[in-house]
Amino acid sequence: MKHVKSIASGLYLGTAGITMMSVLSGCVQEQQEPQNRYLIVQQQPGGKYVVVEEMPTEGPNRAIIREYDANGTMTERFMNEAEMKALAQQEYDKMQAGQSELNQPPQGEGMGLAGTILAVAAGSLLGNMIGNALMNNANYRQHADRVNKSAYHATQKAKASSSKKSFFGGTKTGSSSTSSTTYGG
Repeated sequence: MKHVKSIASGLYLGTAGITMMSVLSGCVQEQQEPQNRYLIVQQQPGGKYVVVEEMPTEGPNRAIIREYDANGTMTERFMNEAEMKALAQQEYDKMQAGQSELNQPPQGEGMGLAGTILAVAAGSLLGNMIGNALMNNANYRQHADRVNKSAYHATQKAKASSSKKSFFGGTKTGSSSTSSTTYGG
């Protein structure tokens, strides 16, 4: 009987160890994904901007900005990481002062260029701590979802919502229930 208990105990510890390693390796894999972004940001007819394409990149953050010139012709310009960081920092400072459109509920499609860049790439441009802090702001999250029209964003959002499963495979819910089972009489 003692031998059976030790096998069962070892099996339990082995299973718990494998499960923990799986969970941790999933976290490590998530962190290894490229954090930087290559964006294509397009000006809308009303003057606001939206992200039409987004791709993760191992290189620096960069963007192509598509804008209308005075004649109504769309032109493209390249924006490097330093320019993106400067715009994102300016918008973040405005947000901290309560003067950014990111502080307000979304109204219509798109935002200004700096707000769009901050909404899409805050973590990779200004650091994960700032990105995580911004994600706790409901207005910011709504803006981030509304300005990012890329297929990549839709895929990542779908992955995130489908990965919210409990340890045993069921989906997490706001309520919990308890049940009891008696074995052996």
